[in-house]
Amino acid sequence: MKRATLISLALLSVTIAFADNHIVSSPDGKLKVDINDDGGLATYSVNYNGAEILSRSALGLNANYGDFTKNLKIVNAEESKVNKSYDMTRTKKSHVEYNANQITLDLVNADNLPMQITFNVSNNDIAFRYSLPRPKNDNPKAAIIYKEVSGFNFPSQTRTFLSPQITPMTGWERTKPSYEEEYRPDSKLTDPSQYGVGYTFPCLYRIPNAKGNNWVLISETGVTGEYPGSRLSEYEAGKGFSVTYPQKGEANGIGSEYAAISLPGNTPWRTITVGSSLKPIVETTIPYDVVDPLYETKYDYKPGRYTWSWLIWQDNSVNYDDQVAFIDVSAKMGYEYVLVDGFWDTQIGRDRMEKLSKYAQSKGVHLLLWYNSNGFENDAPQTPRNVMSNSIARKKDMAWMQKIGVKGIKVDFFGGDKQHTMQLYEDILSDANDYGIQVIFHGCTIPRGWERMYPNYVASEAALASENVYFSDYHAKKEGFEMNMYPYTRNAVASFDWGGVIMNKYMSKDNKSRHQRFTGDIFEMATAITNQTSVNCVEVTPNVVETLPDFEKEWLKQIPTTWNDVKFLDGYPSKYTVIARKTGDKWYVGGINGTDKPITITLNLDMFAGKTVKLYADGNKKQGELWPTPSLKNIKISKNGKTKITIAPMGGIIVNE
Repeated sequence: MKRATLISLALLSVTIAFADNHIVSSPDGKLKVDINDDGGLATYSVNYNGAEILSRSALGLNANYGDFTKNLKIVNAEESKVNKSYDMTRTKKSHVEYNANQITLDLVNADNLPMQITFNVSNNDIAFRYSLPRPKNDNPKAAIIYKEVSGFNFPSQTRTFLSPQITPMTGWERTKPSYEEEYRPDSKLTDPSQYGVGYTFPCLYRIPNAKGNNWVLISETGVTGEYPGSRLSEYEAGKGFSVTYPQKGEANGIGSEYAAISLPGNTPWRTITVGSSLKPIVETTIPYDVVDPLYETKYDYKPGRYTWSWLIWQDNSVNYDDQVAFIDVSAKMGYEYVLVDGFWDTQIGRDRMEKLSKYAQSKGVHLLLWYNSNGFENDAPQTPRNVMSNSIARKKDMAWMQKIGVKGIKVDFFGGDKQHTMQLYEDILSDANDYGIQVIFHGCTIPRGWERMYPNYVASEAALASENVYFSDYHAKKEGFEMNMYPYTRNAVASFDWGGVIMNKYMSKDNKSRHQRFTGDIFEMATAITNQTSVNCVEVTPNVVETLPDFEKEWLKQIPTTWNDVKFLDGYPSKYTVIARKTGDKWYVGGINGTDKPITITLNLDMFAGKTVKLYADGNKKQGELWPTPSLKNIKISKNGKTKITIAPMGGIIVNE
């Protein structure tokens, strides 16, 4: 018995001798990552403020020339500091100071083939990626990556807030996946996804502990045409969630689901944001911190507001006279743009579009034009089709748009996350920049650092957006839930074209028929603050704009769309949200309640301490009323900034000077 124990101890000491681990911490020391090669498996774990966030989670890739998921050994590690400052105009902050501790690990597999893993750890954020150098014989110079095993192994008590990926070539006109599935809040780790094919980024987690909760947001950034977009797998006991590539059937089955890279080459960054509150989640800039602009621009792309006839008036409104009416509304409201939706090429015609653009410019307004991205990837019939998918046709149309003064495009109905589709996004953006055109994407994947990478990129849909409020009574009732999910998920990682501060009471042109809107007016207005995008849709139709109270109309005229700073004040995913944003030297606070009960909270409005400010608020509905009554009053904020405010059910508040 004694001899067996001695042998076991000897074997243990040999294992320890050959295992190598490295710890890298955030500048404030609270966030720690431990990377290990124990047993030939590259793994990492994450600890925040002494609490376990991720237990041992897999690292590695499997490529066509070598397996980097097993028999790995760390042979070198280099530590450094990253200090970076940059400015942007299209995201939640205009100036960012990024400071991180970095470690780059050199590993070799059983065949002595090299791989590197780089971790950046800043306060509340982790970013890591893989690099594949060329082997010593200088070949191969290109590789196919079949699989990435990067894992996220959460404690068993973790709760999830996830949106499922859907199977390919499903949904309306075979247009899915398009990141438009419903989030399921506060679910168990072990709950399977709705469609059995994992989850779309970003993925939010709550880890309960004795002190409250830790929150974790997982996503990716830096995806270009040189890599596919990824997602997370189904949960697997002992392993957690893993990074996985697109489904084979996406894009009508055309193109590979694998990653093809040139060597030496890098993968995109996997990002993990961690905090003991939701503040770091909402305020994170990690999608932009680890990427850089990919090209310069000579054009000045203008943020602004747009009206959009299609949201309520639908396809038949894409005619010359109705578009003139919406141009007039934009001009009256001081908005910069009008979006002309699909079928404009057949229902208005290119010659009359030139006339329409000239009319808009005479009113101080510019047009944005809708395009189909297809192509061969799905059956969406709206035109112009077979333009954005073809480089010759695309550049021809972009030159025409530049000539007639069109300032932007909205491109819809992409076919998934395969690498060739990511290349299509990049090609559209790059070509559009040559002609001074800014770009919004719909029916699409999430953007991954694109606001910084591509200077003419504006925003993407990539969620259940405003059109669904029009389509069904079900989603109209769910608007409060959905708009209180996105600040912590979709909009936390990228600009979000929700597509409408909806001021119609009913989802119909006459504003009297079909189903109603279930949110208050101030709720809708406050979403212009809780939601961030630099070119924002305000759905004020010609027959509704004059029915609004004057104080609402005046506020809608001055909606900001560019922000210098952001502060998360309070909230809980799917229930309520209060966010402050700063434009110039002026702060705006927006709050929305997605529940059927009033919510009373004490806010720290230190930006208004000791000042008298305006409070816009929806009141509680009286018996028989369909919508809460909106009001405007002045309130005095205490010298310490503490203010108690009640947000009505499905209502909102706005506070500004």
